[in-house]
Amino acid sequence: MALDRDLLDAVRDLDEHDLRRLLILTRAQLQRSGALSGEVEPEVRLRQQSVRCGKTGCTQCPHGPYWYAYWTEDGKRRSRYLGRLLDEDALL
Repeated sequence: MALDRDLLDAVRDLDEHDLRRLLILTRAQLQRSGALSGEVEPEVRLRQQSVRCGKTGCTQCPHGPYWYAYWTEDGKRRSRYLGRLLDEDALL
């Protein structure tokens, strides 16, 4: 399920205090649902990447850059597409 752009914009506009409150709330919700156990959280690295669409005859490849999150979980490298909505300034 993709996140709504309005939701992402609202999160981006939060100050540090409200972001910490949101982090506490989301951790509690993930623990309650069983998606997050008491384990140490993985180190997540964010990276911009250009992507080829694979369509024959596409003259605009590669597309992007798009943001991706990378982390290691159960010995496997995982990634998640974050979109192009994130600013580099917002991540630093």
